[in-house]
Amino acid sequence: MNSYRKNKKHLLAALITASMASAVPMLASAQTSDATLRGKAAADTDVVAKNVATGSVRRTHSDKDGSYALVGLQPGTYQVDAGPGTERTVTVQVGTTATLNLAAAAAAATAAPGANATNLGTVTVSATTLQEVKTSEVGTQVSLRQIDTTPAASRNFLEFADTVPGMVFTRDSSGNTSLRSGAQATSNINVYIDGVGQKNYVLPGGITGQTGSQGNPFPQLAIAEYKVITSNYKAEYDQVSSAAVTAETKSGTNQFHGNVFGSYTNTTMRAILPNEEATTGKKQPSHEKDYGFDFGGPILKDQAHFYIAYEGKEFDTPKAVVPQGDSSLWPQLPPDVQKQIGTASLPFKENDWFGKVDWEPTDRDRIEVSAKYRDETQISGVGGINTASAALNTDNTDKRFDIRWDHSTDSWFNRLQATYEDAFYTPSPIITGAGANYTPYNNQNSILIQTGNSPLAFQNKGQKGPSISDDFTFNDIEWHGDHVIKMGVKFKSVKLTAQDAGDSNALFSYAVAPTGTESIPYKVIFASPVPGLSPEATSRDKQFGTYIQDDWQVDDHWTLNLGVRWDYEKTPSYLDYVTPADVVSAFNLQDPNAPAGQTYAQTLAKGGVNINDYISTGNNRSAHKGQVQPRFGFSDDLFGDEEHVIFGGWGRAYDRNLYETLQVEQTKSVLSQPTLFFNTPLAPCTPSNTCLAWDPKYLSIPNLQALVAGSSAGKEVDLLNNNIRTPHSDQLSLGMRNKLGEWNTSVTLVSIKSYDGVVFTLGDRYPDGSFWKVFTNPDGTKYANQPFGNGIPGFGALIIGNNGLTTKTDQVLLSADKPYTPESHWGATFAYTYTHALKNNDNNDPTDQYAFDYEKIGHYPFVTAPGISKHRLVATGSLDGPWGFVFGGKLTLATPVPDINLACYGGVPTGVDTGTIAGSGCRGLAAKPPGTGKFIIGGKVFGYRDIDLQATKNFRIYGNFNGYVRIDLINAFNWHNYVNYLESYGSNGVLNKTPVIYNPTGDITGYPRTLKVTAGINF
Repeated sequence: MNSYRKNKKHLLAALITASMASAVPMLASAQTSDATLRGKAAADTDVVAKNVATGSVRRTHSDKDGSYALVGLQPGTYQVDAGPGTERTVTVQVGTTATLNLAAAAAAATAAPGANATNLGTVTVSATTLQEVKTSEVGTQVSLRQIDTTPAASRNFLEFADTVPGMVFTRDSSGNTSLRSGAQATSNINVYIDGVGQKNYVLPGGITGQTGSQGNPFPQLAIAEYKVITSNYKAEYDQVSSAAVTAETKSGTNQFHGNVFGSYTNTTMRAILPNEEATTGKKQPSHEKDYGFDFGGPILKDQAHFYIAYEGKEFDTPKAVVPQGDSSLWPQLPPDVQKQIGTASLPFKENDWFGKVDWEPTDRDRIEVSAKYRDETQISGVGGINTASAALNTDNTDKRFDIRWDHSTDSWFNRLQATYEDAFYTPSPIITGAGANYTPYNNQNSILIQTGNSPLAFQNKGQKGPSISDDFTFNDIEWHGDHVIKMGVKFKSVKLTAQDAGDSNALFSYAVAPTGTESIPYKVIFASPVPGLSPEATSRDKQFGTYIQDDWQVDDHWTLNLGVRWDYEKTPSYLDYVTPADVVSAFNLQDPNAPAGQTYAQTLAKGGVNINDYISTGNNRSAHKGQVQPRFGFSDDLFGDEEHVIFGGWGRAYDRNLYETLQVEQTKSVLSQPTLFFNTPLAPCTPSNTCLAWDPKYLSIPNLQALVAGSSAGKEVDLLNNNIRTPHSDQLSLGMRNKLGEWNTSVTLVSIKSYDGVVFTLGDRYPDGSFWKVFTNPDGTKYANQPFGNGIPGFGALIIGNNGLTTKTDQVLLSADKPYTPESHWGATFAYTYTHALKNNDNNDPTDQYAFDYEKIGHYPFVTAPGISKHRLVATGSLDGPWGFVFGGKLTLATPVPDINLACYGGVPTGVDTGTIAGSGCRGLAAKPPGTGKFIIGGKVFGYRDIDLQATKNFRIYGNFNGYVRIDLINAFNWHNYVNYLESYGSNGVLNKTPVIYNPTGDITGYPRTLKVTAGINF
């Protein structure tokens, strides 16, 4: 190495170290799905890697000590050499950094133990799959072999992520799928496909298109492999505070290849659902069809390739309509409502396309262009408490276009990438007009059943706009070891759209008592449009960020992963919002329920609410600039042989606030949803302009709108704190990886705390500032009411949004993986997760941001987080059988998921939140139902049990054309995995020993026993 190059390396190291120390913000990044090869070769020599399938070449130059790093490698099989006698054929995996030493003696064996046979069209190549062990990330690979051989109920490629410790993939009773990790909601994950984040900026679900959808985010055929990182990801990952999934798509190769498939199941091929058996005694007609194809090949051999994939779905999913909450009140529902309890179906159709072209004009450059198009139509919103008359028509579209240019030299690698996205979700009620919900007379925040829709059922939410990013990697720096230093910037300008409501529906509430249902409603919510103003909120969102990451290999034992990133987001519709003048004036009016001279602002102040914290002038809000995220990790290869590695790390990760939260002030003021009360025996109210005597003419929406025309009576006012911060998580882990024979094992202790989730609480207060007031019934019993009806003078309720939602997750993650090899003919994985997770809310929906059961979020007790089992085990296996058969199996066991709710069982109403008890005498409670089944030994400890099996018969048709027939048997033992609860908390202030059980006639998660048949052709 000449002196100039040596000095340049030291200078670069000094500059980068200085930039990391100062953490000067630049912009943000793309998340790579590429692989990196590091190791030792002969000193001062060329190291070349050639992709066996595509002919693409990457090269670098080893340093004076022989160290080298090849970055920006597409996952796949490579012939790597550093001169005669060093040739190796290896497979590198998505998003990994693997070690490959190329000394001639070490490379003498051409096929190392554990070599895999990689089929590349007409050529089979023996290659060793390199495992990533020297990383501080807590994560696991999902290979194409696992995707192809693991039994699958859907063709959602994320389904296989639940084979990773800490992950849970769920298919709910409506067929909607979701992926989450720990106590955080689905909103907090992110999925990166070919380095592009699929984040949903408007709606929950984590990624675009997954809110309330039975569909797949991407054609499964097009996924080559992916990696799931549950915590302590590197600094390049942005807009995520939970799990990160980074996936690599398939590309065309030098051989033409393709697949065509179709799969089918229907009513006769599944078992009867518990709710079907309990209601009609017969199955609701249903079917599922999946079909598709992919095709790829060369345009110019070794230089340019194409690939295209399509998958379609047609579902008709059976659904159960079952009341919730206090089951003793169900018989008192009106007869016409009881007739709607039973089964229904949800039709669904999806078209999912992906295409990609790559071109390598030189061995230093690669250009890749890809596009995705997804379109869905479905009937949704039915099931549980929602009857068929409450259904929604839902359209869901997701379009993306990406172009990137990679350029490499011996010393550095650069990726320039541009993206355009367009994704929208638009549900609307199938029936307009007056609908109804039915609530317990003593808990109006709980719904027994709903037969119509409120104005909120109509939505139009989406995102559209471009992004550009650049990632630059130095792979040739020496300073007390070897460094691979990556830094990146990103700018994104995306138009966010949100419409929260329409004006064609009204929802009336009826109280249900042990003596029956009241004949007149006690409350109605409807929409009151402001003439001339659009109910749709839009905002040109600007996103900036930057990161720098140093993967520092100190020696053969120690590797340090040191990084920091900074993100910044500017959402003008929140920052520039001006609180309407009539609302501001109303706070300074006389509180009509207070002594003369006391304004409503003073009433709020007595209750601890400073209204100036929420009134926006358009100039007193600023975007959160403090999103500095240090991320530190280490690994210690104890003996330098990659067989026993201790690893750990700590990091902070910022997510983002969903736009549907940030825009609520605007849409509520333009298309407000007034709430009017009617004086009824079971729900009395004090006569006022928002508490009226019932008149049947109010069943007409125009008559309701006339009541508030030209006034603000009953109109809800939603206000956000002027200093909303961005939610984030702090992640800490310590673990050890071991290679035991053919098995790779890992044990990891993880602690993740998330902070600053936005939550909406009731701002109303009684004149003395209290949130609760105790009243006495005619029979002498006492009850407590919140200050509904004591809202802003001339308006309705005040709803205020603040940071405050918090989760705490501690986990033990155990995994064991025996990789498949052609020599052994089998592979297996085991993933066990122990979770202790808490959240300060009492809602079963982890995405719900409303909390009205206590005075403020700080009064809520921490209860077991919703949707999480304490113990969860997932095991998979695959086996090559005789005569072209391939078998696969999957076992999932989990302990019961607790029911999170406000438990009311006759406690004394004190009018003050005390400890875990609300002023109503009720408490937020997580009650775990008894298990419903056992597995092999022991008692009924499990709430979820599932064994899935598959058998595939492969056969040759002609030449390179091969066929297969596959049978998947899902839930082979027809175990009922219930999700609905029956609550019986107790009475007279005494909690029942078993306050909650699973509803044996309600919905199940996953599938009943189902036979699914697939046939296909590939070449």
